[in-house]
Amino acid sequence: MAIKQKKHEKVPAAPGARSAGASAVPTESAASGLRALGQYFEDAKGELGKVSWPTPKEIKATSVAVLALVVIMSFFFGIVDVLLAKIMETILSRGL
Repeated sequence: MAIKQKKHEKVPAAPGARSAGASAVPTESAASGLRALGQYFEDAKGELGKVSWPTPKEIKATSVAVLALVVIMSFFFGIVDVLLAKIMETILSRGL
């Protein structure tokens, strides 16, 4: 059974909702949100200072290793592709 509202009763507004006559002036919660955002960026900057960054020598070594692996895998997959293409060509040319 639904509850009927009397005509003279006011319905409470949702938390954080503006009334029809509310102004667009930032509230205290907006200012605290900006302070929290500023604090977040300050904390993030502090954490980045704790990061152990790789040296240029380490960057070069890992880059060479990655490039070598890419070249080796490219040849491997190229050979596998050619072999599988030949196998498929043989199977399909027999007209099963």
